[in-house]
Amino acid sequence: MRTTACIKRLLKNYYYLFLLQRTTGMKQNRTNLLLAALLIFAAAITKVLTHPHTLDPIIGMALFAGAIIKDRRLAFALPLLAMFLSDVFLEMSKIDAGFYGWSQLVNYGVLVLITLFGSKMKKINVLNVLGFSLASSVIFFILSNLGFFLIDNNQYHLYPNTFAGFIECYVKALPFFKWYIDLAYSAILFGTFYAMTTYVIKTKQVSA
Repeated sequence: MRTTACIKRLLKNYYYLFLLQRTTGMKQNRTNLLLAALLIFAAAITKVLTHPHTLDPIIGMALFAGAIIKDRRLAFALPLLAMFLSDVFLEMSKIDAGFYGWSQLVNYGVLVLITLFGSKMKKINVLNVLGFSLASSVIFFILSNLGFFLIDNNQYHLYPNTFAGFIECYVKALPFFKWYIDLAYSAILFGTFYAMTTYVIKTKQVSA
C-alpha cells in the first residue's frame, strides 16, 4: 500500500510538471529528451538481464515514448530500436530466441500502435497512466497472439487451424498475460522521469 501511495504521488506531481510545460509553451529540451531515451534503453537492458523471469518492459517503453517525447519520429523510433537491440542480444547470446518468426513483426507493429496511443495521453496523471497502461497491455495481448496464430502457427503447429484452435490459442496464452500487464514499468519510467527532471529544474533555479 505504501509503495502504491508513493507511485501515485510521483505521477500526480509529474502531471503538474507537464501541465506547467503546456501552459507556459516550453519546448522539450535536449536534457529531457536524452533522459527519456536513456530510460527507454535502460528498460530494454533490464529485459535482457532478467530474462525470462521478468515483466516485459516493451509496452511501458512505447507508452512512455508516445506520451513524453514530442518529436514523433523519435517517439516511434526509440522503442523500436531498443526492442530490436534487445532481441539481437538475446539471439547472439543464446539466452533465448531473439527472433522466433514472422509474427514478431506484428509485435513491432503493435509497439508503433501503442506509441501512437500514448501520444493521445494529454494529461499525465495517475488514472491516465494506469488506464493507458492496462489498455495497451490488452491491445498487445490480443494482437500479438492473433499474429502468432495467423502467421507462425503454420510453422509450429501448436493449434489446429480452426475456430476452436483460435480460441485455444488465447486460452493457453492467458497464464502469460500477467507478464504483459505493464503497470510496473510504466510507473518506473514516468516516475523516474518526473523525479529527475524536477531535480534538474530545482538545480537550475538554485544556480540562477
